[in-house]
Amino acid sequence: MNNRTTRHGIEIDSALAAFVETEVLPDTGIDADAFWQSMAALLHDFTPRNRALIETRTALQSQIDAWHKGRRNQPHDHNAYKAFLSEIGYLQPEGADFKIDTTKIDPEIATVPGPQLVVPITNARYALNAANARWGSLYDAFYGTDAMGTPAPAGAYDRGRGSRVVARVRVFLDEAFPLNGTSHADVRRYHVRGGVLLADDMPLADPSQFVGYRGPAMAPDGIVLRNNSLHAELIFDRAHPIGSRDQAQLADVQIESAISAIMDCEDSVACVDAEDKVLAYRNWLGLMKGDLEETFEKGGQTITRALNPDRRYTAPDGEGDVTLKSQVLMLVRNVGHLMTNPAMSWDGEEVFEGLMDAMITTAIALHDLKREGGNSAAGSIYVVKPKMHGPDEVAFADETFTAIEAALGLPQYTVKLGIMDEERRTSVNLKECIRAAKHRVAFINTGFLDRTGDEIHTSMEAGPFSRKDFIKRKAWITGYENQNVDIGLECGLAGRAQIGKGMWAMPDLMAAMLEQKIEHPKAGANCAWVPSPTAATLHALHYHKIDVMAVQQRLAKGGRRAYVDTLLDIPLAAYRQWSAAQIIREVENNAQGILGYVVRWVDQGVGCSKVPDINDVGLMEDRATCRISSQHIANWLHHGVVSEADAMDAMKRMAEVVDRQNADDPAYRPMAPGFDSIAFQAACDLVFAGTEQPSGYTEPVLHARRLQLKAG
Repeated sequence: MNNRTTRHGIEIDSALAAFVETEVLPDTGIDADAFWQSMAALLHDFTPRNRALIETRTALQSQIDAWHKGRRNQPHDHNAYKAFLSEIGYLQPEGADFKIDTTKIDPEIATVPGPQLVVPITNARYALNAANARWGSLYDAFYGTDAMGTPAPAGAYDRGRGSRVVARVRVFLDEAFPLNGTSHADVRRYHVRGGVLLADDMPLADPSQFVGYRGPAMAPDGIVLRNNSLHAELIFDRAHPIGSRDQAQLADVQIESAISAIMDCEDSVACVDAEDKVLAYRNWLGLMKGDLEETFEKGGQTITRALNPDRRYTAPDGEGDVTLKSQVLMLVRNVGHLMTNPAMSWDGEEVFEGLMDAMITTAIALHDLKREGGNSAAGSIYVVKPKMHGPDEVAFADETFTAIEAALGLPQYTVKLGIMDEERRTSVNLKECIRAAKHRVAFINTGFLDRTGDEIHTSMEAGPFSRKDFIKRKAWITGYENQNVDIGLECGLAGRAQIGKGMWAMPDLMAAMLEQKIEHPKAGANCAWVPSPTAATLHALHYHKIDVMAVQQRLAKGGRRAYVDTLLDIPLAAYRQWSAAQIIREVENNAQGILGYVVRWVDQGVGCSKVPDINDVGLMEDRATCRISSQHIANWLHHGVVSEADAMDAMKRMAEVVDRQNADDPAYRPMAPGFDSIAFQAACDLVFAGTEQPSGYTEPVLHARRLQLKAG
C-alpha cells in the first residue's frame, strides 16, 4: 500500500506497475507511457459514469423498498407493481426484434456444444487443469467416481468394477457410434481399410463419423470418431496380446470433455489488493502466451504441469493430416461494476476494479492474438462480464471495450462479451441487454444462486421469503430459465454464441449429475457449468445423447415460454406457520454454509472451495452461494421470523461444526470458543447487516475483512 508510483495522474502499486511494464507490454507493440496515458483517459471518461450507474442501483432500490413498505400487509397487486417498475425505469420497454451480428467467433462458442469449466485464475495448477480438460478418460471418470456406484478405496483395485466400467463404455460407443450388424462389445479388432473404419469387418452405421487415426492403418494406436461435433478417441494397447487385457486391446476411451473454460477473476477468487491482482493477471498472461507452468509435489513425486500440445492424426484416406485441439477455449471473467481496488487510485479514490480488469486483461490477450495456434483461431478475446443490472450497464461495458480497443490498436469488437443473466433488472430486460451489445455478445448464462440473492434483496421489504428449497419450486425460476434460452434464440444467438446454464455444485455426486444435468442440453443450452475436469468428461456424455443445435431449432419455432410477468412473481412464503425447529434448521443450514465459505475466504484467501454442508455433503461454494444464504437469513431477521439472539446462537453452533469439519487442516484457525476472529465477524456482518449490503453482494464485507487480516 505504501510503495506507490505515479503514471499520468494514476497512483499505482509499484508491483502492479512493474508487472504491466516489464511482463505484459513487451512484445505487444504498446509503449508503457502510451498504455498509462490510455488508462488515465479511460478512468477520466468512465469513472464518473461507473459511479452514476451504482447510484442508479441505489436509487431504484430505495424506491422499490418504499413501494413495498407502503403496501405491507396488503395483497400483492401484480399489475400495479409492474406499472410502478416501468414508471421508475427499472422495467424498460422492449424494442423491435433484432439479431446479434457478432463476427469472428470460434467454433467452441458458436457450433460445438459441451461442458464449460469455471476456475479461479489465481491458482495456476487449477487453471492449467481446466485449460487441459479438453480431453478426459471415460474409463477413469467411471472408475474413480460414484457414477457406477461407490468407488474403491484409494490404492485398491476392484477387478469387478473395472469390467463393469469397460462394459458401460462399450454401451456409450454403441449409442454414439453404432456399428452395422454388431456391437462394440463383440468387436475383436479395429482397423482401417480403404479409408473406412472397420470393426472386425463391420463399418460404422454412419461412416462419416470416422475422423482419423494414429499408427498403422491395420492396427491403429488410436482411432478418432465424431458425434454431435464432439470427438472421442479409442486408444489401444498393442504391447499385449489379444485376450490378456481386452479382446480388442482397447485400453481407454478418451472423449472431448470441457469445450471452454472461464478463467475467473471474480466470484471464485479472493483478490483484494495489488498482490492478489498481479497473481491473477500473471496466470492469465501465462495462458495467453502459452508458457504457464506449475510445479508441485504429489505422491512423493515432483510434477510440472504445462499446456498440452494439439493432437495430430492421419486422415481416413491415409494421405492428409488431422489436428484436434487439446486445450479448451479460454474466456476471462472480469469483475462487475461495483467494486473498487486499492491497487490503483485515480483522483484520490480507488479505481473501479472492472475498468482495471478490462484494460489489463485485454492487453494481456494481445499476446494470444499475435501467436500461431493460440487460444482463439478466430482472432477474438472473450470477456465474461458478471453482475450487470440492466441495459445501461451492458451498454457501459460495450463502450468501455470500444475505448480499450482503440487504445490498444485493436479492431472494434475484437473483444466479445459474455452477459451473465444473474440480476433481476437484467432478467426482466434481457432482450434490451443483448441489444446493447449486439455486436459483441458471445455468451449469455443463467445463474440461479446470484439471481436468487438479488431476488431476495430487491424484494427485501415485500415480506418473508420461502425456505430456500421451496424458492426453487416457485414459478419464477422456471420462467427465468426458459426465458433466457428463448430470448437468446430470438436474438439470433444460435450458431453465433453460447446459451449457458449454471453450475452442478456437488462435485462428489456424479451419479446424480449424470441423471439430472442432461436437462441442460435438453433445454437448449449449448454449454453448462461443471465443477471439475472429471465432471466435464461425464457431462459430455449428455451432449452425445442430445443434439443441442436441433433442440435450439425446435425451440426457436415455438416462441417464448415465459414473459416478464412470471419473472416478477416474488417467491414469498405462502405458508408461514413454520415450527421453531423448522426455522432454526433453515437458519443453521444457511449459517453453516456461510461460515464454511467465509472462514477460508478471509483467513486463507480461498475464493472458491468444496465446503461440507450441514450433512457433511461437499458443495462448491463461492460468493454467489454465500450471497443467497446471507440474504435469506437477513430477510428472516428483517421480518421477525427469527430473532437476532437465535440467529447468533445458530451462528455460534455452526462455527463449532465448521471448526470440526476443518480439524485436519493445519492452516485452519478455529472460530470457537472465542467467536472473535475476523472471519467470524465477517460472517456476522453478512447476516446481521445483510439488508445494508449493495444489492446483497458479499464483496464489500469480504474485501474489507480480508484487507483487515492482511494488514494485521
